[in-house]
Amino acid sequence: MNSCTNRAKADANSGQTMAKQGQSTDNGLDRLTSAASQAGSAGKSLPPVHLWNPPFCGDLDMRIAADGSWYYLGTPIGRPALVRLFSTILKREGERYFLVTPVEKVGIRVDDAPFMAVEMRKEADEHGVRLHFRTNVDDWVACDAEHRLRFEPGDSGGLTPYLHVRADLWAKVTRALYYELVDMGEERVIDGDVMFGVESGGAFFPMANAEEVRAAL
Repeated sequence: MNSCTNRAKADANSGQTMAKQGQSTDNGLDRLTSAASQAGSAGKSLPPVHLWNPPFCGDLDMRIAADGSWYYLGTPIGRPALVRLFSTILKREGERYFLVTPVEKVGIRVDDAPFMAVEMRKEADEHGVRLHFRTNVDDWVACDAEHRLRFEPGDSGGLTPYLHVRADLWAKVTRALYYELVDMGEERVIDGDVMFGVESGGAFFPMANAEEVRAAL
């Protein structure tokens, strides 16, 4: 029997309709919060969303903006604990994002990356340099070969760094941290090309061709 009830779909649809009328409804949000909490995600290790295959219950009017802010029915979600809870049940399939519990899966919109890397710490020992990044939901991610940095062309020029958080979920690195990465960058020969990049956790992450970087400075 399909556990995705008609009420779940109705909640999502009624939420969108009532929002247009200047009203609000918390039915869908409350149900999702309860299911996520019961799944044991609050204050514990991340729930095994990759093992869950619940029915799709439609799209929820929820959005993660480019700056990492979460919105429900067009209104910012002002409770950090709630944002944190929802972030633990976030799953990406192809180019789409979902909030997943054992009993339902709802689609949400993500404008850029679902997380922001907002703080960076640098550690150095006999094994080399390791960078640690804190996300906007207070997770710390150690940058290494499994949690790599990639650099994409920015809309307004320059590069935008992204950090692999888990599964197929990434964090966009703030502009301030990007400049810190540039300051600690170095040149290395990669496949015959001189590349400019940063090292962390025994891995080197190239930003761009070194000649292009020097020409831009």
